[in-house]
Amino acid sequence: MWAQMLIFKTAPGKLSEAEKLADRSYSAVKGIKGFKGVYYFGDPNNNEYGSLYLWETKEVLDAVMKEMMPRMQEATNTIAVEPPLRRIYEVYEPKL
Repeated sequence: MWAQMLIFKTAPGKLSEAEKLADRSYSAVKGIKGFKGVYYFGDPNNNEYGSLYLWETKEVLDAVMKEMMPRMQEATNTIAVEPPLRRIYEVYEPKL
C-alpha cells in the first residue's frame, strides 16, 4: 500500500474552506479502483491542514495523481498561502 500526504497553510479563518475542499476531494476519488481510504486533518490554531490518501499500489497512486494533481493544486491554491508540501510513502503493515 502507498500513501500520499499533502500539507498546506492557510490564512486565519479558513477551516470551513478546508473542509469543503476535503469533501470535494473525497467525492472525486472515492470510487476509484485501488483507493483504500483517506484521512483529513488540521490545526485551525496554526492554520495548517492536510490529507493522507491511501492507495493499493504505487501505479494507481501515480496514475490518479497524474490526472488529478493539477486540479487538486488549483483548488488548494485558492486557500493556501504557500505551495503545499506533498510526500509519497510506502506503507508498512506489521506482520504479526
